[in-house]
Amino acid sequence: MSAARAIGLVLGVAADGVIGDPRSRRPATAFARAASAADAKVRSKHPVAGVLWTGGLAGSAVLAGVLAERAGRRSPVLQATTTAVTTWAVLGAAGLAAHGTSLARDLEEGELETARGTLSTLDPRVADDLGVIGLSRASVETLAENTADVVIAPLVWGALAGIPGLLGSRAISLLRGIGRGRPERYRWLVARLDEIVHLVPTRVAAGLTVLAAPVVGGSAGGAWRAWRRDTTAHPSPNAGRVEAAFAGALEIRVGGRTVYPHGVEELPVLGIGRNPDAGHVTRAVELSRVVGWLGALSSVVLAGLVGLRRRRR
Repeated sequence: MSAARAIGLVLGVAADGVIGDPRSRRPATAFARAASAADAKVRSKHPVAGVLWTGGLAGSAVLAGVLAERAGRRSPVLQATTTAVTTWAVLGAAGLAAHGTSLARDLEEGELETARGTLSTLDPRVADDLGVIGLSRASVETLAENTADVVIAPLVWGALAGIPGLLGSRAISLLRGIGRGRPERYRWLVARLDEIVHLVPTRVAAGLTVLAAPVVGGSAGGAWRAWRRDTTAHPSPNAGRVEAAFAGALEIRVGGRTVYPHGVEELPVLGIGRNPDAGHVTRAVELSRVVGWLGALSSVVLAGLVGLRRRRR
């Protein structure tokens, strides 16, 4: 069954690349819209009820994954198929690459207002006053962070826990996005859960960035040094790890003062080098793709190791 899971992960990654990003039909997008609408409706009556309702949707997604995983145990073909479909449903690699490419093109052509709109679909920061350098910095940061969240995290958890891992990790990421508009006391629980779920995948993504850097003409040593040196001052156990690795690989600087709807955060500067521009955003998209490919290969190996350990018991 571990072989079926590994095959399913590979097929799902391939489907994401071939089919692309049908945004209106992607199940993860539908889940996000339904969860957001339900949360807003219920929370308008009682804030805590909104949290419970949205959490219930995530729990339902995991439960559906458990049932699908059990059903797939009857046949390796069925398990590979259900794993492939679920992987395609939750993976965000194609959409991330499409958004990143649009950002790079708009920045290159000076279409800053369009770039701000595209950035807002990926990142919650306030981009109204950002120029080319600020938008390029934000683009590299969000490409790095989302590579960990919507590409590597589902693959890692899919390899470890199958369909429930795929659905659960993606649901938590979506809940974090939905909770950005809530008061701090209601965002706290989802934020802590998100940190736990992404603790390992974030570091896997950073390590894969080090390996992928030379493929896009970047610096593996720079990625390693920035990851190990610059993130020690970051207040979050996860945020900044992959961002620093991307910055080091591209030999640029990111981080610093960042404006969010809830206020201004003075984040540490990550990386050493020049300020980023549109060309660095293009290279960040390429780096994200290579990290995703390495993540797919790693997930296959991890799924095989998990299956081998289970057979030995």
